[in-house]
Formats: sequence, C-alpha cells, structure tokens
Amino acid sequence: MSTLVFREARLADVDRCYAIEIEAYEGDEAATREKIATRIAQYPQGFLCLETDGKVIGFINAGCAWEVVMSDEAFKELIGHDPAASNAVIMSVVLDPAYQGKGYASLLMRQFIELMKKMDKRTIHLMCKTQHVELYKKWGYQYIKPSESDHGGMAWHEMLMKL
Repeated sequence: MSTLVFREARLADVDRCYAIEIEAYEGDEAATREKIATRIAQYPQGFLCLETDGKVIGFINAGCAWEVVMSDEAFKELIGHDPAASNAVIMSVVLDPAYQGKGYASLLMRQFIELMKKMDKRTIHLMCKTQHVELYKKWGYQYIKPSESDHGGMAWHEMLMKL
C-alpha cells in the first residue's frame, strides 16, 4: 500500500502541479504555470500537496483576503492577498485524473480544512461548477449563489465554509 504525504508545495513542484492542473481542468479554467509558480512562491502555506510514492498526485491552493470578492480575477495572481486575513479563498482543488474516484480528494480537502483551522482562518470560500455543488455540500460547504465570474467561459457557483 502506498504512503500518502500531505505537505506544503515547493518551487520544485511547479511543473508537476501545472501538469495536473491542465489535465484536470477544461481549457481556460486551468491556472497558468506562472500563476501556480506565483502561488507557491508567495504563499506556500496555503498550497497543500498530496503525494504518494514521492509523486505529487493532487493539491489545493488558496490565498487569503479580509473582504472576499469571488469574481476578482486579479486575486488568482495573489493581488490583494494578505496571509494574515481571516478568510481563505481556494483557487484550485485538483487531483491527477489517474487518481480520481478513490477518495483522495476527500482526504485532501479534510487535511486542507484542518490546516486552515490551525492557521486561525474563519472561513473558506471557493467557486465550483454545477456538477460539484453537492460534493462540496457533503464536505460541509454552504451554497451561497451563482457567481458573477465567467472564468474560462463557464458558469460557477460560490460556496462557503465557516470554521
């Protein structure tokens, strides 16, 4: 059986994380390599990787804000990010497609939630597509509203978890 390791992202992970991101997300909804590199460099504490057998298989990354505006595209480059802010904003929840459907995403999300609690965050915000709303509800997120964002030319929904 493989050993799972949850750890903070490192700059050496940029290419692997980008490869997972572009394989798992459709078209323009995937973050660019540069955005992933910026997120790791500026806020590795909010970039949680899941590794098995020495290979990153998934990750969640976030920034923090005092006032959350989910449709703020600049925030995806951590413009306006403040690590001391009490609200975490998830930008990617992604798992290598070869590892999907095996419970790894749930393990990763639970670990991320615990990490945010330890960092004294009060809320976690995210946007997801319609087909993922029920999954996030199972993890304890509340549905807020359809998002004003049309990131990647798609419809999104805003979700919130109070910690």
